[in-house]
Amino acid sequence: MAVRLSLFLALAAGVLFLSAGTWHFWQAWIYLALVFAPITWIFVFFLMTNPTVIERRLESDEPIAKQKALIRWLRPLFFAAFMVPGLDHRFGWSRVVPEPVPLWLTILCDALILVSLLFVGWVLDINNFASRTIHAEQSQPLISTGPYCLIRHPLYSGSVLLMLSTPLALGSWVALPVFALVVPFYVLRLLDEEKMLRCELAGYSAYCHRTPFRLIPFVW
Repeated sequence: MAVRLSLFLALAAGVLFLSAGTWHFWQAWIYLALVFAPITWIFVFFLMTNPTVIERRLESDEPIAKQKALIRWLRPLFFAAFMVPGLDHRFGWSRVVPEPVPLWLTILCDALILVSLLFVGWVLDINNFASRTIHAEQSQPLISTGPYCLIRHPLYSGSVLLMLSTPLALGSWVALPVFALVVPFYVLRLLDEEKMLRCELAGYSAYCHRTPFRLIPFVW
């Protein structure tokens, strides 16, 4: 996990600063700190208290063919999305269409990024079986407490909030629709996951009736 975090930090920093063509990109510095400081804290917390959570987050062998295809498409989109804010910073697209991202909105999105990551940490603490791959373990219980009493997929909710806050935290209007393209991938993934859970996790169908909202409370 430490190796993966280090490589991801190096890749994210490389994409942002190389596409920007400068180190003078204060939004990127703050963004990287806000993302990797809480992720590192969460990693250390689970390493000390419940290492099996980390083991499940390291799983990468996706058993469902459709999900493998989604991930193959998502990776290049994710990479391209992170290039746009840097290019925007270099060429100043958001400074003219329609106006620069205001400082208060950048700060607000920075706060939302921190909230989303702490929320993800809370979800992992509530549901230790939250894996990176879609499958149900034999001993896996049905979780309906904490955020799961409001929405069925809080881990995806936190990830979507992070993705939609990222472009504005990086000072880019034009990157927002590119990052928004990631949302349909989460939707397709969670719908496929629900089909599997209805078949393999006892009580999940009844839980869906009790908790009607999948991703956004009182919306969907």
